[in-house]
Amino acid sequence: MNRLHPLSAVTYAIQYGFMWLWVPIVLVLVLGGIVGPVSPAWAPIAAPVGFLAGAAYGIVYYYRFGYRITPDTFDVSSGVIARRSREIPYGRIQNVDVRQGVLQRLLGLAIVSIETAGGGSTEASLNFVSESEANRLQEQIRRRTAEVKDRRRNRNRAATPSDRPDVDAVSSGDGEDSAVEAGTAGDEHVSDPTARNDRETGPTSEDRVVEPRRRRRTRLFDLEARELLLYSFTSFRPAAIAAAMFVFFLATDTVLDLFVMTAQPLGGPSAIGEGSPTSYGVLTVVSAINAILITYLLSVAYTFATYYDFQLGRVDEDFVYERGLLQRYSGSIPVEKVQSVTVTENPLQRLIGYAGLWVETAGYGPESSGGSQSAVPLARRRHIHRFTENLTGVETPQFRSPPPLARRRYLVRYSLVAGLLVAAVFAITQFTALERWYLAAVVFAAVPPAAHLKYVHLGYYVGDDHLVIRRGFWSRRTTVIPYYRIQTVSTRRSIFQRRLGLASLVVDTASSQTFVWTTPTIYDVDLEDARDVNMTSRKRLQSALRERARDDDLGMSADFT
Repeated sequence: MNRLHPLSAVTYAIQYGFMWLWVPIVLVLVLGGIVGPVSPAWAPIAAPVGFLAGAAYGIVYYYRFGYRITPDTFDVSSGVIARRSREIPYGRIQNVDVRQGVLQRLLGLAIVSIETAGGGSTEASLNFVSESEANRLQEQIRRRTAEVKDRRRNRNRAATPSDRPDVDAVSSGDGEDSAVEAGTAGDEHVSDPTARNDRETGPTSEDRVVEPRRRRRTRLFDLEARELLLYSFTSFRPAAIAAAMFVFFLATDTVLDLFVMTAQPLGGPSAIGEGSPTSYGVLTVVSAINAILITYLLSVAYTFATYYDFQLGRVDEDFVYERGLLQRYSGSIPVEKVQSVTVTENPLQRLIGYAGLWVETAGYGPESSGGSQSAVPLARRRHIHRFTENLTGVETPQFRSPPPLARRRYLVRYSLVAGLLVAAVFAITQFTALERWYLAAVVFAAVPPAAHLKYVHLGYYVGDDHLVIRRGFWSRRTTVIPYYRIQTVSTRRSIFQRRLGLASLVVDTASSQTFVWTTPTIYDVDLEDARDVNMTSRKRLQSALRERARDDDLGMSADFT
């Protein structure tokens, strides 16, 4: 068994030291109120005892933690009192993620996370190993995982020979147009990590097994500075809202003084508690604008730091990526785990002709959003469409729109929302000094264009091998789903849809559903059309599964070029 980096002992000692610090303090305070001889004044003495006990436990935990690479599994042993031994088969490993924070990069350390398909969390985490050891583990586990897939594929093909020619890559046909302008396609040899010998703890004889085949890495896409800035300024990260709230609670007085100072030239109050209702109205509007601006700037900074120096490549049948400024990430996207591919674009990105490409994988995803992972954060729309075609083999979709009756439904829905908003403003004016509640009725002017925009951005396409679903205006998503990845197809009808003869079709895959990414849904189509799509999808799912079992291929080409 190999051990972690020696600095891990220090980390665990500090971590468990602070965790155990409070145990004797709480114990002394509780016993001090029950047992007479025990005094709460002993707490300052008991605290160092708890810290030392926790630090000792952390050091023992370090020495009891071990890992090794075997021919068939990646083994991890941990635990001090209750021992836990895990053998992770290479065929179940979905991703080997390497993370480095600022301090870790300065010290040459890294965190290695082993993620398996179907898991909701990381299966095994190595905190910390040297950077060279992290690269060695990542490369060897990926290599062994690829060999397991090759052996399984060869066995199935030998058992069920196919007369069909092997089609393993999709060619775009063009030269320069087949690659994103921000990245140039080319080959890079990945140096053999087994030749490195700069680890603090030398590898075992099992780890020194020389692999018979050198894996080649093909560069597919590099996010250049221009695209990075465009992506940062034309996208929004929900995490920025939490960051803005943290800043507000951390420095509430300073933020309020800033808002008051900004609102004064526009007629705001000179100080909190000194002003008229009109000045407070100005302060409210200016504060809201400032809050939105601050949140947006935090989102820009967060996106820039997250996707700085984004690189996408291919090693055998897996996509590999690297990204991050302050915290560096390195991981992979197994092609055989890809459930669907989604092209994303908001109004600003559509205006400048750009889009992004995301993939949904089965199980845990390192993007902190379930199985959603960014394959290409931002590129020109025509290249994203070419990428999607080469990745999935989908034909150019001819979208069908819902019936015009759906647009009338959205018109009524948004009218009700506008009416509730006006009613809320009217209620506020009854208990405050605000007047002219009827000015809020201007929101009704936005109802017709909102209903129309929602309607025109809905569409679906039933292809021979794929189902394509488009929805959304502010964040339009076009999802390509191979039939063999479909888990269930269900028809749903609300009370209002039943009255109008409409239905929605929900297409579920094995990818994780998150708060941001919802299940692909074909909204508000005629009931008969929904039933036809449902039946067609089921039939083509069975055909695709039979064909896939006969050929035993990955179903998706890993060739972008």
